[in-house]
Amino acid sequence: MKELLNDVAARASAYLSNLDSRRVSPQPEEIARLQALEGPLPVGPCDPAEVLALLDKYGSPATVASPGGRYFGFVTGSTLPAALAANWLAGAWDQNAALWVMSPVAAALEEIALGWLRELFQLPASCGAGFVTGATMANFSCLAAARHALLQRAGWNVEEQGLFGAPEIRVVVGDEVHASALKALSLLGLGRTRVTRVPTDNQGRMRVDKLPSLNDRTLVCIQAGNVNTGAFDPAKDICGRAHEAGTWVHVDGAFGLWASAAPRRAHLMEGFNDADSWAVDCHKWLNVPYDSGLAFVREAADLRNAMAMTGAYLQLSDKRDSAQYTPEASRRARGVEIWAALKSLGTRGLAEMIERDCVLAEHFAAGLRRAGYSVLNDVVLNQVLVSFGDPEVTRRIIADLQSDGSCWCGGTQWQGRTAMRISVSSWATTDEDMDRSLAAIVRIAKAAGR
Repeated sequence: MKELLNDVAARASAYLSNLDSRRVSPQPEEIARLQALEGPLPVGPCDPAEVLALLDKYGSPATVASPGGRYFGFVTGSTLPAALAANWLAGAWDQNAALWVMSPVAAALEEIALGWLRELFQLPASCGAGFVTGATMANFSCLAAARHALLQRAGWNVEEQGLFGAPEIRVVVGDEVHASALKALSLLGLGRTRVTRVPTDNQGRMRVDKLPSLNDRTLVCIQAGNVNTGAFDPAKDICGRAHEAGTWVHVDGAFGLWASAAPRRAHLMEGFNDADSWAVDCHKWLNVPYDSGLAFVREAADLRNAMAMTGAYLQLSDKRDSAQYTPEASRRARGVEIWAALKSLGTRGLAEMIERDCVLAEHFAAGLRRAGYSVLNDVVLNQVLVSFGDPEVTRRIIADLQSDGSCWCGGTQWQGRTAMRISVSSWATTDEDMDRSLAAIVRIAKAAGR
């Protein structure tokens, strides 16, 4: 075991040290060589060192270099050194974080990290939270708590009675609602298409003047950080109106909630702490390993009642048993990496990381404008949308950039226009990475005649 772990440490270190010099996307022939990992399931055992060598030889070249500084797709963070090291140690610990009795260290680190994050996001001390896989399950968990609370007010126990015959819940979303929120609604039996959609402005912000009538069986989903533009819904006005009517307000803050950590961006979060629940990713802007998300609910009892599990063999404690706050029971100890990331950065380091990415996004936008291209959004956070004119040409430039390997940016449709989407989310991105990537985008666009 010791030799194997030394071997994997050396291989992982070599992989990370080569990120700056390698392509961001793998070559087609590197992907093709993955066939070497195929074949029938072996009858007998194989030397673990040989297994590792195969993975490294054929797997490492076929990865997308998202841990490096030139990956700008899908709001994907890298992994901070302390978080990666903690992840390795947690893997060796092999803790099941479902119950306190199964792992006191996992439970303790979760409690500490949650306290730090409640303070960071300026959430009430009454908040309950669950460590989940990402924003989709964070949205699911928060919306399950909302469903519980709204139906409980109407005298209906949805966990025991189900949805058949239940009073109706009205769900209100913005026209730019994220797909993960709609997926969560579908999983909860609330439906993707039963929602009431509210028109948005040219940045994707929900228009308060277009909100429908609200009541105490209404659920409003708002965004902190539009996935295309980075824009924030007017939370203060929405929450004020909603709470007068007894409406639950949920915040999809997958990456935007981290603006709370950066003093120059914190104003974007005005009013969001007045909501009732919040979903956030940690593998985005906290830069911890996949997968890692958090569901926060203002009143812990609402989340616990929606997620609680019972069983004769379960050894529940008078402490916080994590399985009572998440859809999963058995799961890995995600809190270890979150604690390590926060401990290593501190509030100042976290603020500097968030702010640096936002400034780099502003520089990206300025450089693209100087080159004559249309930036479609107000760059208030870390998202940049750029159009190269004709939709087909824009799609070809995106494909050529991804094939080129200098950096990686994705495509999107924004209010009827085809655009390249640049998301600066990594602690590892430097000024040099930005300059190199900007030069590649301009070079490829000019080669396409733009």
